[in-house]
This record gives sequence, structure tokens and C-alpha cells, in this order.
Amino acid sequence: MKVVLNFVAALAVVAGAAVAVAQSADEQIAERIAPVGETCMKGDECAAAAPAAAASSGGARSGSDVYSGHCAACHGTGAAGAPKFGDAGAWGPRIDKGMDTLYTHALNGFNAMPAKGLCMTCSDDEVKAAVDHMVEGSK
Repeated sequence: MKVVLNFVAALAVVAGAAVAVAQSADEQIAERIAPVGETCMKGDECAAAAPAAAASSGGARSGSDVYSGHCAACHGTGAAGAPKFGDAGAWGPRIDKGMDTLYTHALNGFNAMPAKGLCMTCSDDEVKAAVDHMVEGSK
């Protein structure tokens, strides 16, 4: 009888350890597949903090800085039909439509170009400065 009780006790310890290992593995898997970030929608508490973080970056970036960091990927190579920086022939008809149109396209997106050229940390004024930089460099 004593052997049976020892066996039952040992079996309980092994079963408990197996459950603990399984739970640990489940926790590790959940941690590995957890999302990297969170979505923050307008009106959420986290949305109110986002502009403050962007504003503390040290001031407005120049048009040249925004161009180099974001716009040059397409406007430097002509990717997806983007007019290349310095190409007066490609920029001329666009410039003729007026700066307000160029600003609107840059801020809201146009054809293959996404809104703000995907520079979601750029202010509207920084995007406009990048447009000004490209226009000046393409006259």
C-alpha cells in the first residue's frame, strides 16, 4: 500500500510539473506572437499623448531634411511614376497647376503617392517645405 501511495504522489508531482511546463510554453508563445505596437484611435487617451511626443523632437525639420528622409525614396529614383528631383520637364506641368495643388497632393496623396509620402511624423508645414525644396530644385 505504501508503494502505491508513493507512486501516486510521484505521479501527481510529475503531472503538476507537466502542467507548469505547458503553461510556461503557452505564455512564451503568447509573448512571441504578441503585436509589436498598439493602434491608437482619435479620441482614445493614447491619442492625446502622440502629438506631444512628436513635438518634442527638437523643432521643425527643413524641406531638405524631409526630402532626404522620406521623399527621395521615390522622387530621387522616379519610382511609381514620381517626378524626379531636378527634372524640370517632369515638374513643369505640375508646377503650372499651382503650389496649392502640389501641397494638396503631397498632404492627401495623389495617384501612387500616399498621403504625406508616408511621413506620418511630418507636420503639414514640413511636408509643404519638402514640396518647396523639390520645386526649387527642379526649376
